Amino acid sequence: MPKDNEMCQSGADRLILRPVAYMHSEFPAKFGLPRQSGMVEELQAEILFCEDFRNVDLLRGLTEFSHIWLLWGFSAIPPGQWSPTVRPPRLGGNARRGVFATRSPFRPNPIGLSCVRLEEVRLQGPTGPRLRVSGADLMDGTPIYDIKPYLPFTDSRPDACGGFADAARGHLLEVEIPPELLPAIPPARLEALRALLALDPRPAYQDDPARIYGMEFAGMTIRFTVSGQQLTVCEILKNGLDK
Repeated sequence: MPKDNEMCQSGADRLILRPVAYMHSEFPAKFGLPRQSGMVEELQAEILFCEDFRNVDLLRGLTEFSHIWLLWGFSAIPPGQWSPTVRPPRLGGNARRGVFATRSPFRPNPIGLSCVRLEEVRLQGPTGPRLRVSGADLMDGTPIYDIKPYLPFTDSRPDACGGFADAARGHLLEVEIPPELLPAIPPARLEALRALLALDPRPAYQDDPARIYGMEFAGMTIRFTVSGQQLTVCEILKNGLDK
């Protein structure tokens, strides 16, 4: 039997991941993204397939499932930037945990895993088949390496322990959007935007009530402040990216 180090090195150059698809979402940047999938079900996105994978046979039977797993890459993280320990946002940005005890994007292999609801499978289109999903936490253009069906009888563990992440569960801000700013928000995006802001997009170590933050979403730049548990939108700018 080969030694441990030999086993690790033997497969180092064998696996080459190639994207099978990419995400088309309303987040051109990672600031403001939900920290986990499924936290904002109102978010709609599409999965578009790369040219070599636009075969409808690859999707045969997928409509039988309500949710799917996405295996994807942290495309906004520079290669090689990882640390054995990280500072989880929901621990205030100060306490450190081992990277394998977190879902930090700064990992030895920058691979993400998300569970999303499968809303629609479109088999025909000018660029081949596509999937419409909800609850995704991926930037626009994120490469997707694999898609698997979610199986509730084996993937769900209701009695599982969530560790330190359980303590931050349910932490939401009160969101105030002044009435005069509401016309700038497309009605179909309003509830998703409220839910996103309630999750507190700020880095956990920033708590300056005078600071104005900016988040890009659905062709808009949303500027806001946070004081205590109150988030107040102070400006909405159109980016010319509405689709």
